[in-house]
Amino acid sequence: MPYTPSGFFCDRLIRERERRDGEGSIGKPLHFQGQDFEALRQECLQKKVVFEDDTFPPAHESLGHKELGHKSNKVKNIVWKRPKEICDNPQFIVGGASRTDICQGDLGDCWLLAAIACLTLNEKLLYRVVPQDQTFTENYAGIFHFQFWRYGDWIDVVIDDRIPTFNNQLVFTKSAERNEFWSALLEKAYAKVHGSYEALKGGNTTEAMEDFTGGVTEFYEMKEAPKELYKIMKKALERGSLMGCSIDALVPARFETRTVTGLVKGHAYSVTAVEESHQKEAKVRLVRLRNPWGQVEWNGPWSDNSKEWASISKADKEKLHHQNAEDGEFWMSFEDFKKNYTKIEICNLTPDALEDDKIHKWTVSVNEGRWVRGCSAGGCRNYPDTFWTNPQYRLRLLEEDDDPEENDLACTFVVALMQKNRRSERKMGANLFTIGFAIYEVLHMHGNKQHMPKDFFLFNSSKARCKSYINLREVTQRFRLGPGEYVIVPSTYEPHQEGDFILRVFSEKPSAVEESEEDKHFLTIFQQIAGDEMEITANELKNVLNKVVVEQKDLKTEGFSLETCRSMIALMDMDGTGRLNLQEFRHLWNKIKRWQLIGAKGLFICSYEMRNAVNDAGFHLNNQLYDIITMRYSNENMNIDFDSFISCLVRLEGMFRAFQAFDQDGDGLITLSVLEVGVMI
Repeated sequence: MPYTPSGFFCDRLIRERERRDGEGSIGKPLHFQGQDFEALRQECLQKKVVFEDDTFPPAHESLGHKELGHKSNKVKNIVWKRPKEICDNPQFIVGGASRTDICQGDLGDCWLLAAIACLTLNEKLLYRVVPQDQTFTENYAGIFHFQFWRYGDWIDVVIDDRIPTFNNQLVFTKSAERNEFWSALLEKAYAKVHGSYEALKGGNTTEAMEDFTGGVTEFYEMKEAPKELYKIMKKALERGSLMGCSIDALVPARFETRTVTGLVKGHAYSVTAVEESHQKEAKVRLVRLRNPWGQVEWNGPWSDNSKEWASISKADKEKLHHQNAEDGEFWMSFEDFKKNYTKIEICNLTPDALEDDKIHKWTVSVNEGRWVRGCSAGGCRNYPDTFWTNPQYRLRLLEEDDDPEENDLACTFVVALMQKNRRSERKMGANLFTIGFAIYEVLHMHGNKQHMPKDFFLFNSSKARCKSYINLREVTQRFRLGPGEYVIVPSTYEPHQEGDFILRVFSEKPSAVEESEEDKHFLTIFQQIAGDEMEITANELKNVLNKVVVEQKDLKTEGFSLETCRSMIALMDMDGTGRLNLQEFRHLWNKIKRWQLIGAKGLFICSYEMRNAVNDAGFHLNNQLYDIITMRYSNENMNIDFDSFISCLVRLEGMFRAFQAFDQDGDGLITLSVLEVGVMI
């Protein structure tokens, strides 16, 4: 199917609860870190003080952890100043926000600045991210705010206006107008979301484009681009899509190096216009691009002062807004564009981003998930023993497209798998996982199983899958399949890699991406016991689990003890609250189901069977440890009940996880202090 940018509109957001105008929507964004802009500003105005943001202070940790860390020479002479200390008459926006307001500083975030430049082309989008009612005069209190889309929710981010300077000049992003500060403050807010300025070093333009719009992105390699690429680009810009491009550098050492034509390799550019002009009697197709540096331009045909401009009419020059200025923006022919650039990225918007979305509506479902080591981090299809344990999402394609091609009754949809928080966790050594997904058809002969078992994947090939597993924040691909029921399996390439993700599915016609009825039932029970806080203690966990296991006909057990539930919370409490939220509870229940399958289906398991079950769960122990487990967990008849069986596996996983955290060199030996022994317990 030819790619049409108009296709990426959605008119419905389905989550665990329907919430078109609820928390996290555009009309009611979440307060990032619990900070309410209006309340904080009013408090400062009443006290006649300027706001100081303790959550992102003017300190080394806000700059970075490595190249901009406290030991770096780069940061020794940096002084954080408010705009009123930098210049006279500071302005938030001078004469309207434009592409020339974005000039890169001493930070490798050209990917972000290229996206901001694209954002300025659509005022509706821009002023949603950059609220206009902000000044350095009326109601000034040293506080500003910006809004971003983040993993399915819109968030409102509050900052103070202290900005890093060196010799009274802005260190990072700046405007061509010395007294204009919206772009510098926007960059600071985005840095805050990710933990530091240094966290913004290196990235993909589409990442920021999606964070500004909530849209979805597709990539094109120029060598594989469709014949109608020019039309695709033109329609995309007409409909408000954001667009970036780059030239691959084959070796990292040559990143951001200039070519003889004035273009820069390994550097992100914005595509800001696509137009046709008349040159003599022929039409010429042109593309306008912008370098975020605010300088360094293409010097070939159709560059600022090239001879080609003399061959077109004055009217065409005015239509193209031709300017001979060293501002980083330039025109080139579409053919030269294809020859010189390696890839192009188009971020297609959701309808709430545009005033006119009459052309094409899509529906979108957003599903949150997590890969958990030993439970739901099964790796790709190359690992058949664990692949089936990955999260699974049912996709029901209900009716074919209105304009099927070649009379094939198929449904068009796009799957977008995004891994969460890897940029902000970079300072802790986190890198992007290599991720991807596969899609399998579920037929009536496969029964009504909600989670497809190992054998299903051993004897059925995928119906579709992403082009490749890749270490990007998001992997996206368009598909056409017939109406029916499918299961989407998102995964990391390697097994046992823990991380959060969201899976979005955009479809032309209504579709349903669902979790099981069992999960919905658990949600109801969890909400009844957890209440409005949506978190449970060890006692409440005991109540939830025992209500659930009573209804499991194939599971014979007298229930879980409080001691076991305390161990479960110690294992699964990822945010250190001493309680479990819904997501943590779901991961725990998935573990319990998996352990039940490999071990205790009856009321008891004998100590000899326990050895096989522990081994099948992935814990390889020596004979001495098996003997200790038997003595600790078996009764006088050498049998182990279900509660003890689960308690044993929970503690084993906790011990293995703690050991691996301390075993930095991977030699299987660790040395512990008295305090660290407490962690192992």
